[in-house]
Amino acid sequence: MTALLDEHENLEVEPTLRELHIPSSTYYRWRRAKRQPCERRRRDTELTRQIQQIHADSGGIYGSPRVHAVLKRQDVHVGRKRVERLMREAGLAGISPRRHGKGFTRHDPDADPAPDLVQRNFTAECETEPLS
Repeated sequence: MTALLDEHENLEVEPTLRELHIPSSTYYRWRRAKRQPCERRRRDTELTRQIQQIHADSGGIYGSPRVHAVLKRQDVHVGRKRVERLMREAGLAGISPRRHGKGFTRHDPDADPAPDLVQRNFTAECETEPLS
């Protein structure tokens, strides 16, 4: 709403709000919030910076549980879900070897097989009996 009135300077605030059925107090609260973010938003900004630093220090490995644990060790009192939300909003994610193929052995079909150094015979001898 504030962007609409900012872009179209010829629109008057009060008649536009009346037409859109938006209370003027709401509009002015939005305006004030853009200039002066609430305490929670300021704290979120500060926490996001700390989270980004912890994530970068880990080489981009740490996900929200580990980041939350580091913050807890630093005596930063914050909830686990808040850390998850801030990481998601900042586009940060941890790396799990199970999900990214780094933790599993993959068979290379072009590779030469390893030599049989033991020379054991692993075939079973079967005697077939006639079916009655």
